[in-house]
Amino acid sequence: MRRRLTVGAVVTLTGLAFLTTVPGSAQAEPTAVTDYTVVAADGVSAADATAAIKAAGGTVVSGNDAVGVYRVSSTDAKFETKATASAELIGASERKAIGYSPNGVEKIEKGGSAKGGKGHGPAKADPLDDKLWGLSMIKADKARKIEKGDKAVTVGVLDTGLDASNPDIAPNFNSKLSRNFAPDIPAIDNIFIDGVDQGCEVPSCVDPAGTDDGGHGTHVAGTIGAALNGVGVSGVAPGVSLVELKGGQDSGYFFLDPVVNALTYAGDKGIDVVNMSFYVDPWLYNCTANPADNPAQQAEQQAIITGMKRALNYAHARGVTMFGALGNNHEDLGKPRTDVSSPDYGGTPYSRPIDNSSCWDLPVEGPHVIGVSAVGPSTRKADYSNYGLEQISVAAPGGFARDGFGTDTYNTPGNRILSTYPLKVLQEEGLVDEAGNITAAGEGLAFKDCTKAGKCGYYTYLQGTSMASPHAAGVGALIVSRYGVPDLRRGGKTLLPGVVEQILYRTAAEHECPTPRLVSYAQEGRPAEWDALCEGGKNFNGFYGYGIVDAYAAVGGR
Repeated sequence: MRRRLTVGAVVTLTGLAFLTTVPGSAQAEPTAVTDYTVVAADGVSAADATAAIKAAGGTVVSGNDAVGVYRVSSTDAKFETKATASAELIGASERKAIGYSPNGVEKIEKGGSAKGGKGHGPAKADPLDDKLWGLSMIKADKARKIEKGDKAVTVGVLDTGLDASNPDIAPNFNSKLSRNFAPDIPAIDNIFIDGVDQGCEVPSCVDPAGTDDGGHGTHVAGTIGAALNGVGVSGVAPGVSLVELKGGQDSGYFFLDPVVNALTYAGDKGIDVVNMSFYVDPWLYNCTANPADNPAQQAEQQAIITGMKRALNYAHARGVTMFGALGNNHEDLGKPRTDVSSPDYGGTPYSRPIDNSSCWDLPVEGPHVIGVSAVGPSTRKADYSNYGLEQISVAAPGGFARDGFGTDTYNTPGNRILSTYPLKVLQEEGLVDEAGNITAAGEGLAFKDCTKAGKCGYYTYLQGTSMASPHAAGVGALIVSRYGVPDLRRGGKTLLPGVVEQILYRTAAEHECPTPRLVSYAQEGRPAEWDALCEGGKNFNGFYGYGIVDAYAAVGGR
């Protein structure tokens, strides 16, 4: 969900951050102060990078020396050019949104029915679990008889936040480790910036841990680890600890600095698993030297690639197992189409032929990220889900509204993924009223369930690879819970990411390519561009990778 806000003045959001204009006096022109993200060249020390930034006319506002990424301000209009020309720096870009989470995630498609969302999930668990077909598909309901997740195992949700007031999130929320790396972007001259945030909810602009004004992160967290406590829904790993790593704005956009800082923090604090249901913007693909891009755009993408890869390597080296959504562009990532949507923010899109060998969809195509595709209740690859032999690792339930063509479940909410969601956001969307009751518009789309003490939780349907990745991350958390060893240095449990991957892949339920291999979604109303070719064998293919994750097998069940 992106919130589009009306701009009542000329406010530009470009590069890797926002342009802030400081009002001057009546006799003077305003002084433009621009924020940049600067990435140091390989092997350059923090001292040398800082000196190069200063020489180019910039001031370091904050820095992550571990991966050489700095937030810089400057009043020099030529700062970006000077920094890019420096041998000590890869490049500097005005700070702007580099990622967003929803990308096609929606409640219900136009023309779809709110009816027909009957349950086909576990019957004897939490009250709404009968609607969680994904839980049954990956046998998470059976897995909890062996392993439901260890509280010492931490799962970082790198997303828009977590609503810890939900009674399904509260029991497993780790407030001690949770952090907000993405302060709200305040209004400029009382005018909100288009498409970013609605201003600040608190004076500091840093929302406290345990809040989520976007909703996406709370939905992801519930799938991973909603408590098995007699209310609402239960997650894949209902006993693990959930850690908020807020790296996205309320609107769903992600900036480079918060994402990099969240990943290095996860490595430093010994977070066991991190889920990343977002991908980098404004470029659908970040390329090293796409001839369609000008030099400044090339430098910007080189900086993003370098910063993200360093952060991913840093986290992996410190024991973090990372999961990433494969994306919702119905595309073979190994054979990318011409990109006609970039830059999709802060500029005019243009046609960019994509060279697969030098362009990356980040973070899922970055090092050490387990890429997850999405399937529907029938196990068919969801029409929107990306795929491809080079990038995929496993498949998991992500929802497919148009699954079940010709049946009464076609295009119904029940084909999607139900999970926790903030009351505030549901009220903003008109699905819940001010009194906390489900509205007529929300009937069949949103749910309310309360504890005996009267504490109520709220739930809604979403679909996307954003919903598939947390199913797989939950299985990863169960693997660490089952086979992890004490982390003597940082406490809790730990298990090498390579071992987690081996178990995950070995135990996934193999799934053959469909026959015929070229799948058409024409009957679902999709044009030929959505046709998808499944390549590979039963043990590994472009639709399912090593298979659909199997929680029961992963913890030793047979």
